[in-house]
Amino acid sequence: MHRRKTASALVSIALAWPLLATAQAAPFKIGLILPMTGPFASTGRQIEAAVNLYMAQNGTNVAGRRIEVLLKDDQGQPEQTKRIAQELVVGDKVSVLAGFGITPSALAAGAIATQSKTPAVVMAAATSAIVATSPYFVRTSYTLPQTSRTMAEWAGKNKMKKFVTLVSDYGPGIDAEKSFKERVLLDGGQLVGEIRVPVRSPDFSPFLQRVRDLQPDAVFVFIPSGPAATFMKQFSERGLDKSGIKLIGDGGVTDDDLLDSMGDEAVGIVTAFHYSTAHESPVNKKFVEAFNTANKGMRPNFMAVGGYDGMRVIYKALEATKGNGGGEDLVAAMKGQTFESPRGPVFIDAQTRDIVQDIYIRRVERRNGKLWNVEFDAVKGVKDPGKAN
Repeated sequence: MHRRKTASALVSIALAWPLLATAQAAPFKIGLILPMTGPFASTGRQIEAAVNLYMAQNGTNVAGRRIEVLLKDDQGQPEQTKRIAQELVVGDKVSVLAGFGITPSALAAGAIATQSKTPAVVMAAATSAIVATSPYFVRTSYTLPQTSRTMAEWAGKNKMKKFVTLVSDYGPGIDAEKSFKERVLLDGGQLVGEIRVPVRSPDFSPFLQRVRDLQPDAVFVFIPSGPAATFMKQFSERGLDKSGIKLIGDGGVTDDDLLDSMGDEAVGIVTAFHYSTAHESPVNKKFVEAFNTANKGMRPNFMAVGGYDGMRVIYKALEATKGNGGGEDLVAAMKGQTFESPRGPVFIDAQTRDIVQDIYIRRVERRNGKLWNVEFDAVKGVKDPGKAN
């Protein structure tokens, strides 16, 4: 009888062991590096809110692992990003790095990701070359060539032939300028001016005067979403909104988070972008409503959707590896993911680890007393042009 009881107890322990091991599994830590203060703070605020929303909707346990997000503020300073990434990997033992509000910050973290074999999900930064700098980068944001080339194609089809580019003088701006210029020239257009603005310049007036003096049909603009409100105000103050020069650009210049505060001078501006709060789909309407409710009416912008989808990619990779995947296995499970995002259908290209998505042509319109980026055309399944082949 005693032997029977002992054997029975051992069987019970054996059966319970997998459940016990799962319950005691180490937490799965995500190091989220964002600019929560400084000129790019709106980026951090949007992504943090989206990450919190995704976790509230999908729980904090995946494949037996409890998800912990460690949020760190790098103030948009690359040297801080690198230090923080190293501390998160070495000290906090994070399984994934994520966030990266600007390109220099993403690049600063790349060496850490590579050395430690830690997946790094780019939720915001948009320079084309980022993902190729480390085999552990995966992108859920967008690339500037995706939007700027699409904008150039649309402008050429709509009888604009003479252009000036005005971009922030760092990786994404140079990317946007190059892609826009290449497409304009290919289509027989003319580029009469290329203007680069210091990233931290608060005064766009002298650069806008140069645009007025060159008298193009249109000025193509890339400005980070934070300073875009100042740009729009000065564009109007200099009278360019009434000069006959059309303002077109990457969608950051009419960022949904700031758009409603820009005033009527923004009405009619045409941009090419991968997301609008006003995107007409059931998935997006549900997302916007939940985001508004969780954040006291704040509009989600493109940064939010990059963060939201980034969490989806991480969760699904952890599920696919049954909670046991290391860095290389997690990256492999992120490749090839296809899903319906609030922005529309997206695909993580298995070859490039970059995002493939629809790019929309939008016009700023006032509806029900508020300004919106209203989509009126789309180019389906756009890869980063540099990786299209």
